[in-house]
Order: sequence, then structure tokens, then C-alpha cells
Amino acid sequence: MPRPSRPACALILVVLSLVVPLPALAAGVHGSAPHDQAALRALDCDRLEGTEAATTLAGMPAPRIVLLHGSVPIVTMQPVAEFLIGMGYPEPSLRDPYDGSLTRSSFGNSEELAGTLAWYYENDGMRPMLVGHSQGGMLVLRTLHELAGAFDDEIPVVDPATRAALPQTTIRDPYTGQERPVVGVEVAFASAIATGKLARVLLGQWTMLGKLRQVPDTAVEFTGFAIPFDPIAGTFASDEPYLPTGTSRVRSVLLPSRYSHIGAPIMEHLPGQPSTRAFVIAWRPDAPPPPVPQDADVRNLELAADLWYSIRRHWCLEGQRRLAAGGSR
Repeated sequence: MPRPSRPACALILVVLSLVVPLPALAAGVHGSAPHDQAALRALDCDRLEGTEAATTLAGMPAPRIVLLHGSVPIVTMQPVAEFLIGMGYPEPSLRDPYDGSLTRSSFGNSEELAGTLAWYYENDGMRPMLVGHSQGGMLVLRTLHELAGAFDDEIPVVDPATRAALPQTTIRDPYTGQERPVVGVEVAFASAIATGKLARVLLGQWTMLGKLRQVPDTAVEFTGFAIPFDPIAGTFASDEPYLPTGTSRVRSVLLPSRYSHIGAPIMEHLPGQPSTRAFVIAWRPDAPPPPVPQDADVRNLELAADLWYSIRRHWCLEGQRRLAAGGSR
């Protein structure tokens, strides 16, 4: 029996989203039905440290995460995806429906990515997340500014299964039911890892120089990570902080000097080591860090733990928001 084409698959998903309640659709997408929606709604998303997401958040709808690798992908963002999957994040919410990959090029078009994120929001009922490494972080920031209307007043919706622009620049908000433009759509969490201005100069990305450390309101929360004395990013002992242009919750984090620019995404080994897994689960950015394990490979441990804290938190928050909406569209 021939497999349906990508456009056909996309049409099937759209039809299902109109007739199947949101939580039921989540069960089909993520492979497990919510085992106790009352317990999931009662979770304190700000106090999840010490808990295993694979069991605590089992059945919680999960937002789409788009991972963007750097300009020379000697190391892509696939290790980050494998880390997230190892920590319990649903794999289908990480895989690109276009080609099944876990990582995406940073040479993509920010307008196309913005239109894709709007499609995810409308069809998944949750604000997606964006994480980029090096030039991928630049594309994260550019896409946030794109969604804020910095480059155009209208952005077409893009079908992620085909990456083709649709003949519309509006979506139907899954919570209000009202038609709204793509411009203004938010992501729940965004992050840029080792993204510097030096490469923007060398690559001629002039339009982003003044915007690279400005975070618009299209990110509910944003974390920027820098490595001291990073010759590729052009960072010295410290880095220019990321600043919100409005209400976005923004953090700037300086990683330990032992980190490597190219190797920063390597973290797929951390969930499988009991001591580093325990470190990641216990991490809170607003508390003293746990002791660094001495019996394991700790490469990029602090970066992984900080990312997991934010991603796990927004997985919980967005999932609860969707569960609370029930089947209303």
C-alpha cells in the first residue's frame, strides 16, 4: 500500500485537529494518553527539580522544539535532541516533519521559520520553543524579531511538512478562536548558545548586529549562553548581556571557561550516567548548583542542566495551558 504524501499527511492532521479534542490529539501524537489529567494540572511547574520528567510529566502534551545548528555543523544539534529525549521529552515533538531530522540548518529563512512556528501554535495548541547554537542562535533572534514585525508587517503561514508558504498570513488562535496575524505569535522559550557578533560581521549579517542582544516580547522567556574567550563568537572574559525590549523574561549566562564553542551541543551522554542525570534533575538557576560529579563525563553539564530546567518548565506550563483548554478551539 503506498504511503500518503506529505501534503496528504498534513491535511489529515488538520482535519483531526478540528474533530478530536486537544488532549486526545496529544495522545495520538505523543504515543501515550494522559494517565491522570488532574495530577498533571496540579503540578507546580516552577518546582519540578528532583523529579523524573519521564514519569512525572508522562501524558503531558509537549510543545514543538526546533533546534538550529551552527554555520559549520561539525557538531549539529542532534546531541541536544538526544539529551532531551534521554531526559524524557517526547521524540515526536523534536523531529522535523519535513525530513524526520532532529536538527535544522541555520542558513534557513527567518520568515519561513516564523510562519512554521505560527502553524505549530495553531495546530498543536501550544507555543513552541527555539534553541540555536552559534549561527543557529542568530536565526533564533532573527526569527523572534521577524515575529515582532521588525522586517515585514505580514508573514505567511508555512506548512512544516512541506515548508511551503500557505496563501494566508493569519491563523485561528487555538485558545480564543479568533483570527490573528502571524506577526505577534510568541514562543514559550528561546535560547542562543555561543552566538557572537564577530561571525555576524564576517558573514555580512549586518541587519542583525543591532538586534543580536535585544530580545523582543515574542519570546516569553529567553536565555543566552556565552563562553569566555570564545574566538569564534568573539567573546572575551565576559559578554554583552541580552536585554529585553519589553516584557520578555531574559537571562544571560556565562558558562565555565572549559567549554568549547564547537563542542557545546555534545550532551547526549548525560542522561545515561546516574550522577550527571541526578545533577541535571536537581539544577535550578536561582539556587546554588549541586556538586559537579567526579565519576562521569561532565562535558557541557551546566549548559544541559540549565536548558533542561527551562524546557521542562515550559513543557509543564504549555501542557497545563492546553489541558485546561480542553477540547475548545
